[in-house]
Amino acid sequence: MAVLTTENGVAPAAEEPPDPGDRHKLTALTGLAALSLDAMASVAYGPEAIVLVLAAAGGYGLGFTLPVTLAIAGLLAVLVASYRQVIAAFPDGGGSYAVAKTHLGRRTSLVAAGSLVLDYVLNVAVAVTAGVAALTSAFPGLHDDRLAMCLVVLVLITGVNLRGIVDSARAFIAPTAVFIGAIMILIVVGLFRDAPVSTAASAGHASALADDATTVGALLLLKAFASGCSALTGVEAIANAVPSFRAPAAKRAMRAEVALGALLGVMLIGLSVLISRFGLRPVECVTVLAQLADASLGHNWAFYVVQFATMVLLALSANTSFGGLPVLLKLLARDDYLPHVFGLKADRQVHRHGVVWLAVVSATLLVFSGGDTNTLVPLFAIGVFIGFTIAQTGMVLHWRATRQWGRAVLNGLGAVLTGVSAIVVTATKFHDGAWLIVIALPALVLAFEAVHRAYGRIGERLGVGRVPEPPHRARSLVLVPVSSLTRLTSEALTAAVSLGDEVRAVTVCHSDAEDREATEALERDWALWNPGVPLVRLPSERRTLGRPITAYVHGLRKAEPDTRITVLIPEAEPERLWQRPLQNRRGALVARAVRRDTDAVVCRLRFTV
Repeated sequence: MAVLTTENGVAPAAEEPPDPGDRHKLTALTGLAALSLDAMASVAYGPEAIVLVLAAAGGYGLGFTLPVTLAIAGLLAVLVASYRQVIAAFPDGGGSYAVAKTHLGRRTSLVAAGSLVLDYVLNVAVAVTAGVAALTSAFPGLHDDRLAMCLVVLVLITGVNLRGIVDSARAFIAPTAVFIGAIMILIVVGLFRDAPVSTAASAGHASALADDATTVGALLLLKAFASGCSALTGVEAIANAVPSFRAPAAKRAMRAEVALGALLGVMLIGLSVLISRFGLRPVECVTVLAQLADASLGHNWAFYVVQFATMVLLALSANTSFGGLPVLLKLLARDDYLPHVFGLKADRQVHRHGVVWLAVVSATLLVFSGGDTNTLVPLFAIGVFIGFTIAQTGMVLHWRATRQWGRAVLNGLGAVLTGVSAIVVTATKFHDGAWLIVIALPALVLAFEAVHRAYGRIGERLGVGRVPEPPHRARSLVLVPVSSLTRLTSEALTAAVSLGDEVRAVTVCHSDAEDREATEALERDWALWNPGVPLVRLPSERRTLGRPITAYVHGLRKAEPDTRITVLIPEAEPERLWQRPLQNRRGALVARAVRRDTDAVVCRLRFTV
């Protein structure tokens, strides 16, 4: 059988048939809006991270801002090219998890998945707190309410995503376009200026610049490079969520990936050029992007447009996680590393359990941090660098198998750069809280493996993958717990005699006089009614319903091991919702006990009243 491949060794994506659910999936444009906000928003803090590190060497150190940014842009090009190939080779999504699973083994793939899960969760918390921090910077009176505002923003983003990824993309196209347009105008206008048109934003603020140094060490440059690489977070999101695109999904995802890389690269380099052109110096309490907007556009309405667009996009960049993580959780559930409920898909192509789980964990992080960005930032970006390194290493093996040595060298270089960045970022931020990631990642991998072992045991008991024995008829016995003689009792016995070869009604009798009298009255009424079903008294010294019935089932199982035993529990269910709490819940208690302590089949017959 012939196998078709392209010249680069990647099998071409088959033309996918039209999907009736395509209207709830992404185009290249809406995919860019839904899955690139994290990467786009990083231009607000990526250049600043570089400048703040280089500021330790004074003005001389700031002279290396553009070279460091160009190195990051080069790594960005490598990553975009790599993830474009990941999309073509793994159109089912999963990104670094899918690559590692194919080329690096099960354990490495779980490390990749765990790192992505941590990064996605942290991205939501960091994005929301950063957006709210920008708002409270403009309106200091809101500072004490920042946690409540963070939770409100999170609820709004979650609600939009529960309606579907397409709805979230449409909702976020406008702010994304405004942000990109504002940054591009800032860059273009700034390139035509010889000096800053305004420095009002930084006036009166203390400088964060150290004394000038005469040399800049390799370690400082490496630290600046690693810090600036925070601008690369989110590049992998499109490769993780390929199934969310319309057919042909792989082609649309690749277009979105290239567009993301081009826009992000232009904005990063453009802003760094302006930093060098204006001789910008970092100051306390004013962001580098705010200073650039002031210098390029002036301290006017355009300045506030840039600030407001940045604030909105930072808050909405959490949407990248809501687009990428549920798809990754679905793949992990499919491979038995997470509960299968994460693989379920609701209307509008929404993995609701993944969306809700992400929202709940992120809300917990927000409460833990008190809505403070500085508490969360040290934990951020470590996971994504690990994922980058694993994906690049896996693609090296992919190209080696097809003897594409040029591409293998390119991915190998990317693996080295991102691997070094992961080590440097972890080491430099370890005492600031990164140690939590060092603990959480192995714990998450162990949890994946525990779930996998549990599903393995269940599959072995169920004989999954093996042809089962043909069905055969066995004698069946149906037990019906009763406490009084009502229409519900009649309905239950009617259902029971339709199900089994033999039916027995059972009633639990406690030792106190009142219960004995009630049981004797039931037995007299039963004899007069004479339904053709025997009533068995189950005496109990303790005030419990479940144990006497389970003990009786165990006795029957020993006496008649080949008999199929069913416990049919009749329950009256009020028609109106507000009346449901009026139920005594005895049926639920019996069902729980029988299910927990025996192998009998449990049927609950609900009779609406």
